[in-house]
Amino acid sequence: MSRIVYTSLVNASTARMTLADAHRRTEDYLRESGSAFVILRNGWYLENYTDQLPMITRYRALLGSAHDGRVSAAGRRDLAAAAVVVLTQDGHLGATYELGGTPFTLTELAATMSDVFGTRIAYQDMSVADYTGVLTGAGLPAEMAAAVADADAGLARGELFTASNDLEKLLGRPATTAREAIHDAVAARNEESR
Repeated sequence: MSRIVYTSLVNASTARMTLADAHRRTEDYLRESGSAFVILRNGWYLENYTDQLPMITRYRALLGSAHDGRVSAAGRRDLAAAAVVVLTQDGHLGATYELGGTPFTLTELAATMSDVFGTRIAYQDMSVADYTGVLTGAGLPAEMAAAVADADAGLARGELFTASNDLEKLLGRPATTAREAIHDAVAARNEESR
């Protein structure tokens, strides 16, 4: 049976961050269209953090404007595996799944990184404007920098947190943790440098 599987954003119906708006409108369109669909509301990607590891370890700092908000980040592989399930198995039509991993604050993530690397990594919280400036200064286009900083503001408001265990249910196993993702990213970089 043909179906549309749309990858949205966790809490898309209530989140105020800029990235949520297009997702919310697309979800509404799908519901009104009469199409066969499944909505996968993906949480923030663990790779949004692990891809920054070279810079984080170089400067021994994780930057953001998330305050003490909790993010239910998940790995792309886990989210892709969940998509395979809804694409290949019946019983999911019309469902909306909130997909997220084990939640953490960025302070907790920095502590996990410190533990893995054996050196102190600090979380440096800053205003959205200052974080946007840092991202722009690092070479991100202005629009992208603003969206990333705005997402961190959403994280601070709880918009990237979900208590749902939909991801685990679809996977049939626990989701990859931040610690496991950091270890995997380090191992992949070590393999590439050989």
